[in-house]
Amino acid sequence: MKFSADVSSSSRKSRKAHFTAPSHIRRRLMSSSLSKDLRKKYEVRAIPVRKGDEVIVTRGQYKGREGKVATVYRKKWVIHIERLVREKANGATVPIPVHPSNVAITALKLTKDREAILARKAAGGKVVAAESA
Repeated sequence: MKFSADVSSSSRKSRKAHFTAPSHIRRRLMSSSLSKDLRKKYEVRAIPVRKGDEVIVTRGQYKGREGKVATVYRKKWVIHIERLVREKANGATVPIPVHPSNVAITALKLTKDREAILARKAAGGKVVAAESA
């Protein structure tokens, strides 16, 4: 069922909007869920991933591997995690790309801006919970 007349429900248009999204919107789309203890602490479910966050891979071949985010490669929709590398035939190591939806953040790299985002998101969640009660 369509809720907003301003937003198209066409799959074609949704996919085009997603894959041609500019960098500032890709940041938000490249969010990762928080681990259970962080979720309880901050009362926030997910946040855009950034370089310096510590993550654990929750899906795929590398499930269970932990590390710090080395790069957030917005152009390719992936993140690279330290110590999650593959050795090429010539001996060079290359980082393995992982989609941010397949990781959980276990430790945040906090800045003033990020703390403000967490506070704003937590406050928004309390308002929604109060309305539904």
